[in-house]
Amino acid sequence: MNEGLIPRRYAKALYKVAVQKSAAADIYDLMSTLASSFAGNDRLEPTIANPFVKDAEKINLLNTAAGDSDKSRADLFNDFLKLLVKNKRIDLIRATALAYLDLYRKANNIFIVDVTSAAPMSDDELARICKAIADQLPADADIRLNTTVDPDLIGGFVVSLDNKRLDASIKNELKQLRLKLFSN
Repeated sequence: MNEGLIPRRYAKALYKVAVQKSAAADIYDLMSTLASSFAGNDRLEPTIANPFVKDAEKINLLNTAAGDSDKSRADLFNDFLKLLVKNKRIDLIRATALAYLDLYRKANNIFIVDVTSAAPMSDDELARICKAIADQLPADADIRLNTTVDPDLIGGFVVSLDNKRLDASIKNELKQLRLKLFSN
């Protein structure tokens, strides 16, 4: 079975229960922290997948990685982790966390926008980009802006939203020019 399908099903089930218990936002925060922990520590995923690490240790490790210190939301998250352990799917927790984040964002009109520029952008420039993006999204959209600086762009910027990308960088312009020159 497709490994992408299984995490999405678990995420969907968790989201449904979290909504019923008015904990969807709390679980979103936990899953977001957990996904960041996986991204920041390349040894976490192999440790969770290791059959020699005890299940209780995996649950404790995942609770720590999720930054879970609030008892009220710990119960639902712990129950979910125990379900994954019982079904021998704990190794899919990272993909499940990412799937949950995606589900939550779609349900709540949250859009993650990544803006990469050659130099730090002013607040006015970022506000103009946000306004241009907001004009293309539903009125109740919640735009979350991530900014990074990449001097390799030479100048300009790159905006990424979902699977869309606007590349207005000098690096891209030079690449397009080079392709035109060599294709003739």
